[in-house]
Amino acid sequence: MPPPPARWKGKCEFYSRSSCNNKLIGARYFHESGNGTPLDENGHGTHTSRIAAGNFVNGANVLGMANGTASGMAPLAHVAMYKVCSSIGCPETDVLAAIDAAIKDGVDVLSISISAKFNQFWSGVIAEGGFTAMQKGILVSCSAGNTGPLPGTVNNLDPWLFTVGASTTDRKLRATVRLGDGKEIYGESGFQPKDFSETMLPLIRNVSDAFCSAESLENIDVKGKIVLCVSDGNTSRIGKGHYVKNAGGAGMILVNDELHGFTVSAEPHVVPAAHVSYTDGLKIISYMNSTSNPLATFLFRGTIFEDDFAREVASFSGRGPNRASPGILKPDIVAPGVNILAAWPSKSTFNIASGTSMSCPHVSGIATLVKSTHPDWSPAAIKSAIMTTADLDEKSDLFATGAGHVNPSRASDPGLIYDIKHEDYVQYLCGLKYPNKAAYMSILRKVNCLSKIIEAELNYPSFSIGLGLEAQTYTRTVTNVGEAVSSYVVEILPPQGVDVIVDPPLLNFSELNQKKTYKVTFSRRSSSSTTKFVQGYLRWTSSKHFVRSPIVVTFK
Repeated sequence: MPPPPARWKGKCEFYSRSSCNNKLIGARYFHESGNGTPLDENGHGTHTSRIAAGNFVNGANVLGMANGTASGMAPLAHVAMYKVCSSIGCPETDVLAAIDAAIKDGVDVLSISISAKFNQFWSGVIAEGGFTAMQKGILVSCSAGNTGPLPGTVNNLDPWLFTVGASTTDRKLRATVRLGDGKEIYGESGFQPKDFSETMLPLIRNVSDAFCSAESLENIDVKGKIVLCVSDGNTSRIGKGHYVKNAGGAGMILVNDELHGFTVSAEPHVVPAAHVSYTDGLKIISYMNSTSNPLATFLFRGTIFEDDFAREVASFSGRGPNRASPGILKPDIVAPGVNILAAWPSKSTFNIASGTSMSCPHVSGIATLVKSTHPDWSPAAIKSAIMTTADLDEKSDLFATGAGHVNPSRASDPGLIYDIKHEDYVQYLCGLKYPNKAAYMSILRKVNCLSKIIEAELNYPSFSIGLGLEAQTYTRTVTNVGEAVSSYVVEILPPQGVDVIVDPPLLNFSELNQKKTYKVTFSRRSSSSTTKFVQGYLRWTSSKHFVRSPIVVTFK
């Protein structure tokens, strides 16, 4: 690694300054959370930093699983870490102080894997600090939150933040359950003992307490048996395995409840185990009900790739609509956030974890790569480039995926970008009819709301429209960053029951950085619809690029 740039003003607050180097160029802690050191005592900060910008490491694995060469999204980037969380939580004063410090130190991208629920923009320190960072040209990437899949659970709602949901990957740590009738059910586990016998074992469940609390397992005989437990309740999934092991159980099957569906975790359980989906859990229970002597065993198959169900949105990932500003679609995008292998500060050096905390730094690292290619681009331009080049997800709704699944290989060459100046965000806040005080608290300076931008009119790379019987027209402005001489023709997949007209349907560019404005008119075909919302997309296509914007229409 080369030394940090000359403009870098960060500090290394370890007891020994030599703990920092040309990779970790800054490490700071803050009053209520630091305990006198920036040392990561939890693992979360190390894991997320590694995802964003970890260098190449051969032989990375967890208990021999998922073995290979690991790297972050921007492996040659410098890293500075700001410790704001501890066992007491993440005090708002520390979070805001850390954002201020990072701005002064000279960071290019802020990756904040912290999610808090604020229904008003002025309530959140991430929103306040993030706005200041955006004004300084710093992109702020944030977690969408882990309280999905119910509607309205997405957090970090502000349009100047890059809000990232979580999706799965095609890597599975396959732990198969073989039932006594020969059927095989696919699950996952990070602990796969090589000496496990595939002999059939009795399979039981406690119908009075499916969550497998320690007390409930004391009341039944589980010795030498595989116990079926529901993967929820007050005890962690690994904790349930401890209870099963302490009661003499030979193994555990974790079954999702209906709400959490298909998202399973590959955790390092303390007993032979498999975590299976809700649907597969019903199959296992149906088998158990069909026989007086249910049996099962595990077939540990290690790491597999090319899974047919890859890139699905995680059940826990926060969903839209945007509670505070329905005209801004959130989350903005989804990225890998399930069973992600990355560095850990203790024990086995690496760990597998899941959450939008893991998806956020994927996008942070990709944004770093885009900024290194286009150092003069604004945070909004970088965000637009990543969103409009994302892969479409036809299986999930846009309140789950935003623009789609991030595609790093296309993000640095988007063709067109939707740019937003910080003054536009001020006018947007005024358009929400916030009083001057609210605008002041959001952007840390007084504002006179003489000019306003209604939320759906902000030059955002996506559309979120509340549509009644009257047609609505909005404008967008794109900037040419592809070929100097180029033409883009519009393609529309209209939301069901909605007419979408774009004027003009053709954009001709004659030079780089040339801007073109177009209008989009949305009109409802019928007032009799039982659907709450419908979705589609608008795409500008040239000979070398496509620039796609998702459209969500909510019927009033």
